[in-house]
Amino acid sequence: MLLRRLATASPRPSAMPLKARINPAMLASPSRSYASAIAITEQPGDEPNDVLFGSHHALRTITLNRPKKLNSLDGSMARKLIPRLQEWSKSELASVVVIKGEGRAFCAGGDVAALATQNKTGKAGQQASKDYFALEYKLDHMIATYSKPYVAFIDGITMGGGVGLSLHAPFRIATENTVMAMPETTIGFFPDVGASFFLPRMDGDVGMYLALTSEQLKGVDVFWAGVATHYLHSSSLPDLEARLAELQFKDYASLQERLRVIDATIEEFCTGLPHDKHPSNSVVGGNTRSAIDYVFQPANDIHGILDALKGLSDNSGGTAPAEVQEWATKTRKTILQRSPTSVKVAVKQLREGKAWDMAETFRKEFAIASRFMEHPDFVEGVSALLINKPKTTPKWTPGTLEEVSEETVQEFFAPLEGGELELLPSTSEKGKGGESYTDYPHAWAGLPREGEVQEAVTRSRNFSSVEDVVKHFVEKRGGKQGVKEKVEEILGRKAEVGGGRISWRR
Repeated sequence: MLLRRLATASPRPSAMPLKARINPAMLASPSRSYASAIAITEQPGDEPNDVLFGSHHALRTITLNRPKKLNSLDGSMARKLIPRLQEWSKSELASVVVIKGEGRAFCAGGDVAALATQNKTGKAGQQASKDYFALEYKLDHMIATYSKPYVAFIDGITMGGGVGLSLHAPFRIATENTVMAMPETTIGFFPDVGASFFLPRMDGDVGMYLALTSEQLKGVDVFWAGVATHYLHSSSLPDLEARLAELQFKDYASLQERLRVIDATIEEFCTGLPHDKHPSNSVVGGNTRSAIDYVFQPANDIHGILDALKGLSDNSGGTAPAEVQEWATKTRKTILQRSPTSVKVAVKQLREGKAWDMAETFRKEFAIASRFMEHPDFVEGVSALLINKPKTTPKWTPGTLEEVSEETVQEFFAPLEGGELELLPSTSEKGKGGESYTDYPHAWAGLPREGEVQEAVTRSRNFSSVEDVVKHFVEKRGGKQGVKEKVEEILGRKAEVGGGRISWRR
């Protein structure tokens, strides 16, 4: 009834020294303002067609159009996206926004090669790079608090900056082509674009694992992990886009009501999940997932993490399955190859980020990013892996975790003396700049999170079996694709049945 009342369809149309320290200048007042009073517009020299905009009935589309660079985000693109999104937020003719990428990538990240090249020129180049991050984070925060339904087709490579353009949206649609990762510690940076918010809120300690290893999630695993809210075959995306263009909303429909309609519409195009990709066979389930939560648990600092990995690798307890031993060996080696400074900063970032709200996240990340722009590891990592031909092995400064002091790590989190990043005025119905929240208000659009299942099991006395809990969540989510499999995997790993009831393992 709600769908009929709120949305109707129109006729379908046709087809440095060893112990590197932060430069004291980084703690001083910045040389320019990051205030949002200045209108963001295109500048001379910006590429004319790196972002394409479309309109079909009430649907507005964004196509990232740098396929040769895997749609890597740069200032030229951000300066097009921000004013257009602001314009659409005020338009009564625009009801839904869809963002997608041209070619085999949605967006492979920010154009860090250009930033590193810029940084090599000295302080002026480093300042220009800081300006870029200010712009990017303003855009990401705008998306995170946008007043219109925003749907991201993450059909292809989605990394770094591409995650910032999609993951904070109410709807993220993965396909068989999706490859998601946060590779920043590989290049001497830190997981940004709001990663301080979304990674700690992932199930268990998967977020910390992804941050420190740059592990890739592919295809339906992106859906099981909660990065995507839906999983479709890529061939269905054009038809879905056409269907979204047909939706017409009543003027009095709230944003939440409109989101519910769009969620149901997307579900119409979900035609099944890969039969050989149950979540218990993915990185977010089964034995590997249990190992992730053990290794990266909040009680462990980076040295505790490495010790736990070595224990599993050596099978010192005598109970680690062979696949877990192999995983632990690989994971420990991977972390030790990353920038030691980046790894230590990322651990602190994610531990603290669980308590940050969305606006605070981007303000704090801007301070961290500003300091990384003057740290040697960023230029070294990007040059070695993305600029040098052939690739070279990065030489980190300092070269080991032991040489990165807690004082050095803390300096990345110190407030900027020149003032924090001022975010753009909110486009939400409240109309207040810097609108924020401490958990995603649209989390219901994705699969049930582990905490939800735990709460249901521990608080209810009505469940006597796994089937009871699964049925509860399938009905609660309206038969949403993937709910059954996700809840089954969680319960198989975390719950036990006995005495006529189901309980949560301690």
